[in-house]
Amino acid sequence: MTHQVHAFEPPERFVAGTVGPPGERTFFLQARGAGRLVSVALEKVQVSLLAEKLEELLAEAQRRFGVDLPEAPAVVGDNDPLDTPVDEEFRVGTLGLAFDVDSATVVIEAIAAGEAEVEVELGDDDDDDDDDAEPDEDLDRLRVRLTPEATRQFIERARRVVNAGRPPCPLCGQPLDPAGHLCPRHNGYHR
Repeated sequence: MTHQVHAFEPPERFVAGTVGPPGERTFFLQARGAGRLVSVALEKVQVSLLAEKLEELLAEAQRRFGVDLPEAPAVVGDNDPLDTPVDEEFRVGTLGLAFDVDSATVVIEAIAAGEAEVEVELGDDDDDDDDDAEPDEDLDRLRVRLTPEATRQFIERARRVVNAGRPPCPLCGQPLDPAGHLCPRHNGYHR
């Protein structure tokens, strides 16, 4: 089975964004460059964790390799909506991060969600030559290479996008719909 690798090294624009009203938002990573536009869908928690892990990756690159990191942008950067059309190429199952020391860039790889089936082999382990193969080698992927400055801008926008949803309930922390919600801290009474 063939797979596509959508590589942007570097992209003209790489952002996290949403489509839909709060409570029904679909989250996307979108890369644009060289006349191409690729949008991949993912979960809100994946966007939040991606921003957090990118921050940790930059701090580790600075500590281990002495990479000069920019400060978090004080001015709001790219706050434009996603480019249209927003056509989902695939749904992200796995996110991978790396720091390329030679080019001092961050590599983000979003890999499509695979089949739910898991094969379990029983018996002799005579076929060890397949152990070096990547488990997701036949899945589509989006690969983006960013400078530390562009990574910081991506982190700030991703955090703004995640926090722009429904406000949390002050008692239980679950998101509040405009009509309220059934709060477990109020024994299921509508709040």
